[in-house]
Order: sequence, then C-alpha cells, then structure tokens
Amino acid sequence: MQTDQAVFLLNVLLPTVESEAETTKKVIAAIPEGKGDYRPDPKSKTADELAWHIVSAEPWFLEGIAAGKFAEGDPGRPAELKTPADLVAWYEKNLAAGIEKVKAMPPEKLAETLSFYGIFNYPAVTYLSFLTLHSVHHRGQLSAYIRPMGGKVPSIYGGSADEPFQMPEGA
Repeated sequence: MQTDQAVFLLNVLLPTVESEAETTKKVIAAIPEGKGDYRPDPKSKTADELAWHIVSAEPWFLEGIAAGKFAEGDPGRPAELKTPADLVAWYEKNLAAGIEKVKAMPPEKLAETLSFYGIFNYPAVTYLSFLTLHSVHHRGQLSAYIRPMGGKVPSIYGGSADEPFQMPEGA
C-alpha cells in the first residue's frame, strides 16, 4: 500500500469508527440496570461480558494499530466498571485516546504491514475496518439481548419498535 492510499483510507475509515461509536454507546446504555447477567443460551456471553468485549476491543485495536503490534491477552475489566453508564464513560475516554494516537500516525506507519497474530497481514490502517466489523457483529448480538432483558432497543441503522425512525425536519 502506498502512503497516499493509507491516508485516504484513514480519512474514510476513521469517521466510520467515530460514527459507529455513537451507536455502540446507545446500545450499551440500553442494557437495563441489574440485568447484565442475562444470556440467551448457556453458551452465550452474558450481556455484561459482551458489552465489555465490545468497549474494550475498540481501544485495543486502536492501540495495536498505533503501536504496530497487537497486545497479547485481555487486561480484564476494571472492577470499578459496574454499570452500563460506567462502561460508556470508560469507552468514550479510551476510544478517544486511541483515535488520537491513530490520527497522529505518520503515513508510512499507516501503510506498514501489521501482523494479526500471523492470521492476517494487512496494512495497519485497514484494521480500522476490522475494528468496525468486529464491533458491529457483537453489537448486533447485544442488541438482540436488550428486549428480552426488559429494555428498549435503540435505533441503530433506522428505527426500532422502541425508537421509531423520525424523518429529519425539512427532508
């Protein structure tokens, strides 16, 4: 990948990461208090586990892209993160820090091939797409948990039964 191509992809993919984060925050915030242990099947993650997986993975991806190496293992959920609101606040802070690190990367580092544990070897900037797809996948799982937990499903890419689509004024 050429450096100009890497900068182009950064300018396309990073705004997508940022806009998807807004939707992710709505889904995490929709987890009903005290219902985080819900799981639809014994093999499924609980809502809390899935929410933590989503909010911790995005900063982890960004840190790996910026560092040129993906960290081994999960550092674990900090004990003080007990509620969906706590997770959203942690996510906002850590995602913003990771985004700033990626924005500051020189073009040659964005274009540099980065190994994902020997499974994938892509230019660093392309992992922004992987980050988005990973989060959208798990966010979809979590959104399917919300109504059975007694919560209201927020709009994601259009209205939901709980938050119908509203046509913008003047559209």
